[in-house]
Amino acid sequence: MIAPASAFTLAPARALAALAALGLALGPAGAPALAQEAGYARKAMNDLSLCAPGKGPAVRVTVNGIKSSSGYLFARIYHARASDWMKSRRYIVRVEARPQPGTVVMCVPVPGPGEYALTIQHDVNGNRDTDISTDGAGMSNNPKIGRILGIPRPPGLDKTRFAVGEGITRLSITMQYL
Repeated sequence: MIAPASAFTLAPARALAALAALGLALGPAGAPALAQEAGYARKAMNDLSLCAPGKGPAVRVTVNGIKSSSGYLFARIYHARASDWMKSRRYIVRVEARPQPGTVVMCVPVPGPGEYALTIQHDVNGNRDTDISTDGAGMSNNPKIGRILGIPRPPGLDKTRFAVGEGITRLSITMQYL
């Protein structure tokens, strides 16, 4: 008689396929975990030690023009490709910091040297959602955030991409409140 197969006795490829199928069957609840395994949608607190001399690759971002200390400040870094730029859960890592009026320094780790694009969001009321009438935003290279019929339109990837090397890349971003 043949014993029934279990997840523990499956060949590695079949076991991975079974786990992936389970994740897909979970629907949206399983999606973030799968995205994280694929190198997307990781979350981290601001850790400036990752931008210390000899560390990296990482981006040290000086965020200027913050209006208040309320809410949260988020930095999201994306691979510089159209399939990822500003798409839901397609950021590599989201780093969270406490805002303060004026300037905050953040450290955003990246997986390796390459081309990236970065956004900053000041979630003023702390609801972890985008409120276009109160929240502030900024992007790498400081392009103007336009509006069409009063709705903010982010600039294209060509205006926000930048190169990151082996060490620490420094950026300065000025917040825009709409």
